[in-house]
Amino acid sequence: MEEQTLEQKVKSILEQIRPYLRQDGGDVEFVEMTADNVVKVRLRGACGSCPHATMTLKQGIEAAMIKALPEVKAVESV
Repeated sequence: MEEQTLEQKVKSILEQIRPYLRQDGGDVEFVEMTADNVVKVRLRGACGSCPHATMTLKQGIEAAMIKALPEVKAVESV
């Protein structure tokens, strides 16, 4: 089996998180992976304007991402 790149693994994690965001009318879009392993995402739908978006990003998406992929340094919204 072909080895997945870190970017492919990140996108896979986002796909697993996406249904939870959609329950609240939101979504997340992968934007880029920086050379120093920071994942850039765009929160969409209700998540784009939600006052809890920062908490969702840091305690939800970032926490899940780093737990699954410790080489990821951070997840940031753009």
